[in-house]
Amino acid sequence: MPSNLRPQNLADSVYEHVKGELFEFKLLPGDRFTETEIAERTGASRTPVRQALYRLQREGFLDVNFRNGWEVRQLDFGQLDALYELRVLLEQTSVRRMKSLSQEALKEVLSPLDKVWQIPVAKRCKDADTVAKMDEEFHCGLVAASGNMEFARVHLEVTEKIRIVRRLDFTISSRITATYEDHVIMLKALHERAFKKVEDHLATHIEVSRLQARAVTLLRLQDARRQ
Repeated sequence: MPSNLRPQNLADSVYEHVKGELFEFKLLPGDRFTETEIAERTGASRTPVRQALYRLQREGFLDVNFRNGWEVRQLDFGQLDALYELRVLLEQTSVRRMKSLSQEALKEVLSPLDKVWQIPVAKRCKDADTVAKMDEEFHCGLVAASGNMEFARVHLEVTEKIRIVRRLDFTISSRITATYEDHVIMLKALHERAFKKVEDHLATHIEVSRLQARAVTLLRLQDARRQ
């Protein structure tokens, strides 16, 4: 890690590094570690390491015990289910609010999403990490189109909290294909102002993603613990 980074940038770099280890299951739920270990792995001093770890604690990924160091928080699937439910409500309500947009305004907000998703099959992205990011941007785009910035803020927080499991949905190629198809269906329905159809499709789309992400997460955890 470059030594010429400013302290805050260094803390951000450590934060991204540790979160990457969490998301890749290199650090497993229940694993314990010290600030010194993270400092050695990242080449950073204790201060930016501590700042990064406390940030991850605030976001719900870690717990701290002042005698025993840091521990990766166990995955709480009950909480994750509740967050997925909140996500559905936010996105459905956002779609409902889009009814007030004129056809011209609706076309304008959907245009960036059309360019990404309404493309020939041969040009579709197959990289899981890239599609996961694109999928987040699609759903965040729907919420932003509602015009309610508080919806967008809360939805972004939910997105961040479920990302650790949600992105695993795209490690299966059939789910990438299904995501493209579902997004195209929803975009076409929005252009036709079939908002209720989109609301219903969103609920199914997100529920399938939730179930698939949970199954893959459990499998990845089992595999990681065997290694």
